Amino acid sequence: MKRQIHLATGNLHKVQEMQRLADASALALRIVAAAPMPEVVEDTGTFVGNARKKVAALQAMLPAGAWVLADDSGVCVDELGGAPGVESAYFAGPQHDGAANLAKLVEVMRGVPAARRAAHFKCVLVLRGPDRLELAFEGRCEGVLAHEPAGGNGFGYDPIFVPDGYDRTYAQLSEKEKNAISHRGRAWMKLAEWLKKSGRP
Repeated sequence: MKRQIHLATGNLHKVQEMQRLADASALALRIVAAAPMPEVVEDTGTFVGNARKKVAALQAMLPAGAWVLADDSGVCVDELGGAPGVESAYFAGPQHDGAANLAKLVEVMRGVPAARRAAHFKCVLVLRGPDRLELAFEGRCEGVLAHEPAGGNGFGYDPIFVPDGYDRTYAQLSEKEKNAISHRGRAWMKLAEWLKKSGRP
């Protein structure tokens, strides 16, 4: 029987990606989507702070002893002083969605030469369990921004981000390729190592 970790998100793409990462790590885990995910104001100014708020909000709705995992991630662009960063999900304003956020970043960076298009994706995973146990794991992937979106895989800013060492965007990589190098994949590998060593949850 698979053990369960509740994922503090309403984004089904993230749930599916986390489940694939768990499966690839040979961990007998079922990643359970929040149903529903309570509204969380992501106002801490840091990835780890926002992830902690999401974990706490979902854990308060679950039975005692439940394991909860939250992800906070975003793309940080050197030319924009690290923006959108922790505001990645809200880059296009209150009526944001993935397509609008991506379109805004493409437009903001229009005309910026290749030499000034460096960026990185960052992910922080916060895992919280019984007895106030809380752990944070960080992953990062360096790259550059393409001039135009390309590829039909992934979500969010994936179609514009080209990881170092590749000539394709995240959205043009296979699932296996992306998970091996992505910010979320790298954070998950650290989490998976802890789970294997500790035998928990």
